[in-house]
Amino acid sequence: MANFPIWPFHFAHTYIVWTEIESTQGNEAEVTTVSDKKLLIVNPRGFCAGVERAIEVVERLLEQYGAPLYVRREIVHNRAVVENFLQRGVVFVEELEEVPDGERVVFSAHGVAPSIWQDARRRQLRVIDATCPLVTKVHHEVIRQVDAGNELVLIGHAGHDEVLGTMGEAPDRISLVTNVDDVAKLEIRSDARLAYVTQTTLSVDETTEIIAALRERYPGVVEPSKSDICYATQNRQDAVKALVNEGIGFLLVVGSRSSSNSRRLCEVAENMGVPAQLIDGAEDLDLARWEGVQKIGLTAGASAPEHLVQAVRAVLAENGWPAEEIVTLQEDVKFKLPKELLDNDE
Repeated sequence: MANFPIWPFHFAHTYIVWTEIESTQGNEAEVTTVSDKKLLIVNPRGFCAGVERAIEVVERLLEQYGAPLYVRREIVHNRAVVENFLQRGVVFVEELEEVPDGERVVFSAHGVAPSIWQDARRRQLRVIDATCPLVTKVHHEVIRQVDAGNELVLIGHAGHDEVLGTMGEAPDRISLVTNVDDVAKLEIRSDARLAYVTQTTLSVDETTEIIAALRERYPGVVEPSKSDICYATQNRQDAVKALVNEGIGFLLVVGSRSSSNSRRLCEVAENMGVPAQLIDGAEDLDLARWEGVQKIGLTAGASAPEHLVQAVRAVLAENGWPAEEIVTLQEDVKFKLPKELLDNDE
């Protein structure tokens, strides 16, 4: 199997192990300065297993078949990742009609509606599906609940690629709610057989409030056997809470505006009283903004490459914030590649 050293990968695990927070060995002298400034970098951060899998799909296809390679929508929601692939001949399209008949096309990590699959088959496109398995799990849950005769509520953000794909499984049977107020506006009978699913990249705290509102209005609502919130989303939000508890005065989140899970990390800190900023990379740093801030926290969304984190670390270190690593848990999940690519390994 070929190796692809484009970005460092961080794998994940579905269980949570809380470890004592320790500074990196040998950094004690470095971080003890007159001003006692620190940059606290938390792990887990950055790539999750679903993002890693999607990126490796594109890497392997470029290696085996070369450019052009078509990808429907952004393979993952990160500007640096997309720009890297654009420079190497990947063609990102909004809709399949932009892909010539019979060509090879990759479906992004966020999943697609059945109608997109039908269009691809009709046009004899050669599809490689890079949908995150955790998103696929939500699609299967929707199908199962519809087959059982239930109405569905999807908790998510309107217009997000994952939400569009999930709602496409049963557009006439799914109602979208984004916040608690939306629950009161649902036009579903209180005695209806109702189930809910969630977008995988939401804030755990946010969905808790919405789910409580659903339970109050629909006491018999059927819940997923396991939370739909992605393990990596949960872990990264818990890591931000650990940073806040360490007394940071500001949080930096490396990630793009199109990344839902990255924006949620900012919200977690802000809800705990700590200001936060989402940045694409070191070029977005505003050092004057943190004059007088002793401790800055740093993390990255699940689609942000590690080299962007290290670039931010280097700039802040040069300006008086030496780095200290904090590990809240270790992650080790890896998802199998699509069958088409596994067959090529045999």
